[in-house]
Amino acid sequence: MLPPAWWMMKMRVLASVLFVSSVLALPCSAQTVLKSEPLVLAPFEVVFVQASICPFGQVLKVTGAIRGLNRKKTCVVVPSEQASLAIAIP
Repeated sequence: MLPPAWWMMKMRVLASVLFVSSVLALPCSAQTVLKSEPLVLAPFEVVFVQASICPFGQVLKVTGAIRGLNRKKTCVVVPSEQASLAIAIP
């Protein structure tokens, strides 16, 4: 009969493999690109908007601001394999 330590080691390896595979399977790096800028945006929340003011291959990155300040808007490059197109719901 095998000692209990062998069984515990195998269970730890199995748990580690399952954890790592679940972390790698999550689509955390995918960004949604909206067609229009949302009217309400929480402070420091970031959204990506498909805008004509940015050059080809770039999207508008809009960062929400606290009351009384303007939103920060910059054009950034988002790789096509990480972006998906969505519709903003007002």
